[in-house]
Amino acid sequence: MPSFPVTPITPRERLMKATDLFFDQDTWAREAGIELLDVSTGRATVRMEVQERHLNSHGTVHGGVLFTLADTAFALASNSHGTPAAAISAHIMFVTAASKGTLYASAEEFSLNPKIATYTVTITDGEGVRISIFQGMVYRKTPRT
Repeated sequence: MPSFPVTPITPRERLMKATDLFFDQDTWAREAGIELLDVSTGRATVRMEVQERHLNSHGTVHGGVLFTLADTAFALASNSHGTPAAAISAHIMFVTAASKGTLYASAEEFSLNPKIATYTVTITDGEGVRISIFQGMVYRKTPRT
């Protein structure tokens, strides 16, 4: 028996630890400046401070940057069950433009089945204005029994 107190790890702490490892391996998200804020089963929230490198020739955040932000939240939420999940479909709608400040992407599970799951991700600015809506579907690689 250990001579030091052992504090049990909660399921939420276990999920955050696994998610941190998963997120750390996403070099593109880190390069884009995306930060993980929160994750729970079927949900995730990330943020990104808009920088000059994120802007397109119109002076607004590039659509590819918005897609990356939403896709990162989507990946974290869809892999939060501990079953490897990979995107098989994704669609984004640009509602309004953003050019500065902090953007947040919040993913929410819409449906979950043994092989397929769907998610909606909403990107908002720091004042809660909706910037984009993203919908995605994943294939869940369930273990063979």
